Amino acid sequence: MAEGTKLAYGIEQAGFDISHRCGGNARCTTCRVAFNSPEPPMGQVEHDCLEEDGVLGQFRLSCQIRVDQDMDVKVLMRASDQGWDPGVDLEP
Repeated sequence: MAEGTKLAYGIEQAGFDISHRCGGNARCTTCRVAFNSPEPPMGQVEHDCLEEDGVLGQFRLSCQIRVDQDMDVKVLMRASDQGWDPGVDLEP
């Protein structure tokens, strides 16, 4: 995966079923991941969204994380488990 790619896009391109209902705009919080490796810094948009929803510190939003190193993550919300399509197409 190319450096700078959105993590949610990379996860999807790797064949994993990840939800992204808002298309990668940090609004729906469905692209949830947990890190098994050190977490990259959190940007202000992601922070504000998670804080507003009262879930800051519970998971990260893969649509707001740009790949810049090897990352080991667990997808926490799969579209198929929710009974919906993944959502709006993602841009890298």
